[in-house]
Amino acid sequence: MAIRILITGGTFDKEYDMLNGKLDFEETHVPEMLKLGRCTVDTEIRTLMMVDSLEMTDNDRELILHSCRSAAEDRILITHGTDTMALTAAYLAKEQLDKTIVITGAMIPYKFGSSDGFFNLGAALAFLQTLPHGVYVAMNGRYYNWDNVRKNKKTGYFEEINSTV
Repeated sequence: MAIRILITGGTFDKEYDMLNGKLDFEETHVPEMLKLGRCTVDTEIRTLMMVDSLEMTDNDRELILHSCRSAAEDRILITHGTDTMALTAAYLAKEQLDKTIVITGAMIPYKFGSSDGFFNLGAALAFLQTLPHGVYVAMNGRYYNWDNVRKNKKTGYFEEINSTV
C-alpha cells in the first residue's frame, strides 16, 4: 500500500532564521523524520508549497485538491499548518474523492527538538492505513472527521466540535 505525502508547509516545516529573527521555510523535514522513525511504509513525497496556513488561499487549496485527485495512490497524507487545516479538510471533503486523506501538522516546529510533529506524523501514517475513505484531521494522537474538528486556541489542542461523550 503506497502512500502519497503532500507537503504544504505550516509550523511542521518552519525553522528559525537567525538573520531576520523570524520563523521561515527552507525545505521539508518529512524525509528526515521518516528515516529517523525507521518508517518502512512505501511513500511518495511531493512538496506543493511551503506556506503558513494563515496565508493559504483557495487557489492553494485547489492545488492540494488537484494533487489529491490526480494521485495514483488512494491514501494521502497532507502536512499542513494547524490554524486552517479544518478549512482545507472541508474543502477537500466536498469533492467526495474515493480516497483516504489525513491532514496533520505541528504546534511546535520539528527543528526545535521538542516538536509534536514527529508524533503526529507517525500517528497520521497509522490512521491513514486503517481508516476508510474520507477526510480526517490527525493531531494529538487522535483522528477527527473533517466536519467535527476544531483547534482550541486557548488550550493548543484539537477537539471535537460535537462530542459524543
